[in-house]
Amino acid sequence: MLVSAKEMLTKAKKEKYAVGQFNINNLEWTKAVLLTAQELNSPVILGVSEGAGKYMCGYTTVVGMVKGMINELGITVPVALHLDHGSYEGAKKCIEAGFSSVMFDGSHYPIEENIAKTKELVETCNKLGLSLEAEVGAIGGEEDGVIGGGEVADPKECKMIADLGVTMLAAGIGNIHGKYPENWAGLSFDTLDAIQQLTGEMPLVLHGGTGIPADMIKKAISLGVSKINVNTECQLSFAAATRKYVEEGKDLQGKGFDPRKLLAPGFDAIKETVKEKMELFGSIGKA
Repeated sequence: MLVSAKEMLTKAKKEKYAVGQFNINNLEWTKAVLLTAQELNSPVILGVSEGAGKYMCGYTTVVGMVKGMINELGITVPVALHLDHGSYEGAKKCIEAGFSSVMFDGSHYPIEENIAKTKELVETCNKLGLSLEAEVGAIGGEEDGVIGGGEVADPKECKMIADLGVTMLAAGIGNIHGKYPENWAGLSFDTLDAIQQLTGEMPLVLHGGTGIPADMIKKAISLGVSKINVNTECQLSFAAATRKYVEEGKDLQGKGFDPRKLLAPGFDAIKETVKEKMELFGSIGKA
């Protein structure tokens, strides 16, 4: 059964750890993340970007696959299925398809429009018992064509959005999607602290979790970050393991070309990456 992210994040905020959102891209990804969460008794959030949703044949396909897997694999830890960086229309489609959590990224709208659209989605999500993530201030890097320059959110605007009754808030604190550039200035903890002071109990979300040093991650968690998004790191480890398999010529030995064999090392690599992150975030044993 899918659950909203509200309960798992409220608990994480209170006990000062973070729940990982691991973006899924296909069956191997989903299975690797779910099995690792179950083995480590950790709550987990499966993130789906609009691009990945399209790639996996639409949101109803994703919901069917995830629910089927939870059932067939005997997954008992809390699992939220979450739209990542959703447009207003995308959020509505995912709600209809049966997602248990959505993100509406209105950060590129003027604050008034961001507030109006977020407010409407708060009402819908509250009625249906779903969790809603909102965003203030662009996050750097590229996510489905939306580009931001490692920007920093205005804490007052964060409070305005938090006060609408969203479940969790993503605020730019100098973080970036994808690989971090050599000249990256690091996270702005002053901004994070100011946001946390104004938003109180609200679980805060850190996007672009790949490539942020472990000590910064831990400090961010101590300052109220309860959800951390990871995508690029799993993609890199999956690609590296698959490359190794092919370069060693294993796809040419026996039935090594069978996708179940070809994709197995990548699958194991995703599991390993997810485990490392869950250890770092402190969510192991928290289900």
